[in-house]
Amino acid sequence: MKTCKTVSTCTPVEEAQRTHVFDILGYSKHKGMGHGVDGRIRSGVFSVGGHDWVIFFFPDGYRGHGLDYISVFLMLSSNNAKVRASCDMRLVDRYTGFSSSVHKTGPRIFNSGDISKFAPQSNCFIRHSEIEGSAYLRDDCLTIECVVTVFNKPHVTQTKPFPKIDMPPADMAEHVSKLLEEKQGFDVSFIVEGETIEAHRFVLAMRSPVFKAELYGSMQEARPGQCITIMDMQPDVFKALLHFIYTDCLPSGEDTEMVRLLLVAADRYAMDRLKLVCQSILCEDLNKDTVAITLALADQHNCHRLKNACLEFIELSNFTDALVATRRLKDIKKTCPSFIVDELEKRTKRRRA
Repeated sequence: MKTCKTVSTCTPVEEAQRTHVFDILGYSKHKGMGHGVDGRIRSGVFSVGGHDWVIFFFPDGYRGHGLDYISVFLMLSSNNAKVRASCDMRLVDRYTGFSSSVHKTGPRIFNSGDISKFAPQSNCFIRHSEIEGSAYLRDDCLTIECVVTVFNKPHVTQTKPFPKIDMPPADMAEHVSKLLEEKQGFDVSFIVEGETIEAHRFVLAMRSPVFKAELYGSMQEARPGQCITIMDMQPDVFKALLHFIYTDCLPSGEDTEMVRLLLVAADRYAMDRLKLVCQSILCEDLNKDTVAITLALADQHNCHRLKNACLEFIELSNFTDALVATRRLKDIKKTCPSFIVDELEKRTKRRRA
């Protein structure tokens, strides 16, 4: 079964990132402001990814953590906004100019309508003792760096058919049939009722186990240059047989009688596919005039499916009585085993009862 595939692709949109530097001058003079809302220092507004952000600095910490800590928050300042972003809070070494990360908030949703607009979640930032007397505090100045990264929604392409290259149709039969049409390279000849017909040994052996045994096996009948005589077959039937061997199809316009003769030839040369093709055609052609001879032919050449089709056709039709009463039944008796005739007569009696 063929598998149908479609594909869509998700690609990240370029991130927006900006570093905001917040200098706290006169650090010691801001202490003692309290640890509530009134004790905060607010940075200037800065924009990242089309949204406004603000840093809040609490020199005495924020609610419940005593005076040992300072607290720092990033807040989404834009109204009615919902942004996926991350932030990295850093302190700058005032001697070297290098910054060190103190607190990172991974990608998360900042919603301006609730408490989630703040980051980090922890109120504690760093102890006073870790700042005072350190390289972070020089000339009573503390510098905070906040790296904000805004993640835009990924871009998803429209669903498209999965790339594929269609399989080309089989063309082997077309190439093989040209061998017969071009009449080149023939290496075996047949005499059929006095007519010489040529072919290729390997093609015949490839298609028929009987031809293979005759041409290459212990039954080998002819060496290259010699002819094989075909008995009990008409030239037109043998040519139609070769046509099927080379093309895998019957010649166009063949009548029912030719199909019957081809079925006999197919059975003779053990060509099962041709045999089934002929049975299919004969089954479609069943009627009150053909069923008797078709049934006899099917029995003689072990065409079980065609034989069952004939019997079923007779049983389902309304002319069983007429068939039994006519000469057609005598024809069947001559060629078919008695049990088939008995079966027909039994079905007739059941219909009369």
